[in-house]
Amino acid sequence: MRSTFMGLEASKRGLFTQQSALYTTGHNISNANTIGFSRQRVNMEATLGYPGTGLNAPKTAGHIGTGVQAQSVQRIRDNFIDRQYRQETTKLGYWESRSNAISQIEDIVTEPSDYGLNTALDQFWNSLQDLSGSPENAATRKVVIQRALHVADSFNYTHKQLSDIQSNLGNEIKVSTDDINSILKQIASINEQIQAIEPNGYMPNDLYDARDSLIDDLSQYIPIETERVPSGGNALAIAEGSLTVTMKLKDGTKVELVNGKNFAQLETLDTSNNKLDGTDLTAGFKEIKITGLGGETITYNQLDPSKGKLVSLIDSFGHGDPATGYFTETLAKLDDMANAFMKEFNDIHKQGFTLAEGATASTNNQEFFTGVGASGIEVLEEIIKNPNLIAVSDAAGEVGNGKNAIKLANMKFNKLTDLDGATVQSFYQGVIGKLGVDGEQANRLTKNAGTILLTVANNRASVSSVSLDEEMTNMITFQQAYNANARMITVIDETLDKIINGMGRVGL
Repeated sequence: MRSTFMGLEASKRGLFTQQSALYTTGHNISNANTIGFSRQRVNMEATLGYPGTGLNAPKTAGHIGTGVQAQSVQRIRDNFIDRQYRQETTKLGYWESRSNAISQIEDIVTEPSDYGLNTALDQFWNSLQDLSGSPENAATRKVVIQRALHVADSFNYTHKQLSDIQSNLGNEIKVSTDDINSILKQIASINEQIQAIEPNGYMPNDLYDARDSLIDDLSQYIPIETERVPSGGNALAIAEGSLTVTMKLKDGTKVELVNGKNFAQLETLDTSNNKLDGTDLTAGFKEIKITGLGGETITYNQLDPSKGKLVSLIDSFGHGDPATGYFTETLAKLDDMANAFMKEFNDIHKQGFTLAEGATASTNNQEFFTGVGASGIEVLEEIIKNPNLIAVSDAAGEVGNGKNAIKLANMKFNKLTDLDGATVQSFYQGVIGKLGVDGEQANRLTKNAGTILLTVANNRASVSSVSLDEEMTNMITFQQAYNANARMITVIDETLDKIINGMGRVGL
């Protein structure tokens, strides 16, 4: 015989289930603007029908339903879109960092410009040309010295600014490594919480979202892959479990970074086996040392190229011994240019004769510039103090002879062996041209990666984000269902009241 209160129980279950759905809808609406939040839904299922199986089961006209129950509260995500999103984030992280680095170089060289190195050289050649016409004029000689100081200062300034940016990149490598380590630690901590909750039959959806946000952040630094590991116990079949996070290398092998509650820590080392932080620009990146879990060591050749901000920073800063990298190569070219310029100019200057403090010429073989590289080039102190030491004449004792000054001015057109047959300024223009091409490529690929990422992000948002219109519709639906269940309880209550209170005993 069926229970008298069977319908009451079925409607009560309906009340509780629709109430849970309303609470979940309210949670979605509350987090409509929460970054990384995934909308949630209550998975409803019919409860077991009546009667059950067995020899003692009562015979009824049919299998009667007993109501509904909330089987689980599940967040809505698409794993395929998540993987695609992280892959594009890794690409964007590389090219965005590359574009920023090149942009900083462009801000320094600023060519064409009224104040750049190229302009300083042009003004220097012009001052030498003027000096060739009036070699005995003290004011013209002082102008040449000032223009020479401007050239040296331009070399010094450009080298120092590029070195400062390179140092900042090294420090950014350290900061990025610290960020990676912090993210890995947080992911492991969330894994531990999830492993404690899931075996009890619950779905910690908000913890899943927090973990996915961390993985999204991690993917901008390094290429990663994730794998789910069931928690066991009474965990639901749709529970996501803990995540194993691995870093993908160039040859396809994977380095484990997080496994459950265990996590690795990364340390970037330079060729001097010190922590790479940008303080030593002579030492390039050597390896990533991993402590914890497998404890592997990753060299530059093992890193997946063009993937992630960390590799981009290493490519810009420099790697190996001797170091090679975008800033290292740019600084080396600037040093080559400065050294070739000094050598050629001094060689020509030594062939001329200086003007003595009177009207007679002194001996030749006088240098003009001194130092090594773009950071060290400077005008000889003796010449700064005594402009008469500028070797303008090509013959001794000829005060009005400015032929050597013409040779010095015409050095502008000399093709130098040390610069691969280019003139000083054409070599510099080549460096600037390559910078422009590389910058354009980095900007284009940054834009392409950003566009693709935006498309993927929109696809992910269409699946996982909260739509207030949809939630309002759901709210009305669950509210009406709740009201209908409440009305059903009222009907059953009235029925029971008639049976209990309205039916008397016969004969009384």
